Amino acid sequence: MSALIYAPSGFAGHIGVARRDITPPIGIYNRNWGAAAGEVATGIHRPLTLTALALMRDASGAQPLVLLSLDLGWWRTREDEWEVRSAILDALGVAERRVLLHLTHTHAGPSICRADADRPGGHLIGPYLDHVRAMCVEAAREAVQRAAPAVLEWAYGTCALARNRDLPDPDANRIVCGFNPHAPADDTLLIGRVAGAGGEIRATLVNYAMHPVTLAWQNALISPDFVGAMREVVEAHTDSAPCLFLQGASGELAPMEAYTGDADIADKNGRGLGFAALSVLAGMLPPGQRLRYTGVVESGAPLAAWTREPAALSTHLSARMLAIEIPLKPDLPSTAEIAAQLAAANEPFMIERLRRQHRLRRAIGAGDHPSSPSSIWLWRVGDALLIATPNEAYSHLQIELRRRFPGRAIAVLNITNGSYAYLPPREMYGRDQYQVWQTPYAAGCLERVIATCSSAIAEMLSE
Repeated sequence: MSALIYAPSGFAGHIGVARRDITPPIGIYNRNWGAAAGEVATGIHRPLTLTALALMRDASGAQPLVLLSLDLGWWRTREDEWEVRSAILDALGVAERRVLLHLTHTHAGPSICRADADRPGGHLIGPYLDHVRAMCVEAAREAVQRAAPAVLEWAYGTCALARNRDLPDPDANRIVCGFNPHAPADDTLLIGRVAGAGGEIRATLVNYAMHPVTLAWQNALISPDFVGAMREVVEAHTDSAPCLFLQGASGELAPMEAYTGDADIADKNGRGLGFAALSVLAGMLPPGQRLRYTGVVESGAPLAAWTREPAALSTHLSARMLAIEIPLKPDLPSTAEIAAQLAAANEPFMIERLRRQHRLRRAIGAGDHPSSPSSIWLWRVGDALLIATPNEAYSHLQIELRRRFPGRAIAVLNITNGSYAYLPPREMYGRDQYQVWQTPYAAGCLERVIATCSSAIAEMLSE
């Protein structure tokens, strides 16, 4: 009888985890919405945290892979992001390809831009970023030091919370950002479970694509959005093992109930995702186990019989940093032109749009260039793959990579090691749509990223 085996994607090695609190002070500048009436945080809904996960092949601690997930929104400048990430690289003594600094993308967090120092509450940003940098270094080091024999195994599930947010405006010829009940949405949920030598859960990873935009312009509280309640639910049922949220390719995905000032709705969304994650966890095989088909048992129907057996998990651990040139739109305004528009603007929402546009133009290159250099990080962790980008890809990225490489867990992470612009599908260009006019990238940008990732994955898997 030919062998028929079911085994989840897994990795066996040394794994460590550490957490720090990065809740900012009340009064810090946190204007993240053009429609916001206020400028500063007036309270705390839930604390913000960072969680570090270290992956190593053995106990030597040499050349670890370290993933940090932070409850923050997005970087406004390259310099602020690099100041934090380079400190982690220096502290660990590792190459750039070995650290992923991932933001969960809450829209209810503080500004993390030192250039906002002149704004109300802006004097608190610099000291806060110094604190975040110090906590990242501490957590990364601790995760490496605490690494012990463990296995990381993955399982797919679904969660119906994420909905398409590209809604045709019923009153105008444009696409607006909001719940579209008639368009499909990627509801894929990927769960990673770290288990120690005794089978105890030491950490969980939740990879899901859904913008944390429950709390919007009406809200003045610091919050991780739905991520906080999700984490609370999962950790309450896993003996307080730290839970890392990994924001997937969510360019067009958001909760059905979003853009509110009601923190209870953010918690409701989080609990929904948390219980979906627990459902996937409950359905996983015990750590280090697989299923083998043992043949047919004749009964009222011919029954396929399977049995558990130990699995030899992969110890493969490698990382690549891919350079990619992403074509730019040919008619991008210069930084000087944007600055002139900003000086003439008087509506708050337009001022916010232009401030973001000016910083983005500086980040991708202020000159007249046909393309902008970017990077993609590709990790192979046992049989699983992690693909990270600093941009905001549409879900097509994760859908297509999972289609091309079936049978293995693939986690896609947006807003990692920087944050720049949207990567919409080619067919959306030509529309009056936020993600299209926000991005400086030309049509075909997402497809180029998919092709680059696919080639690199095929290469890595052939090693």
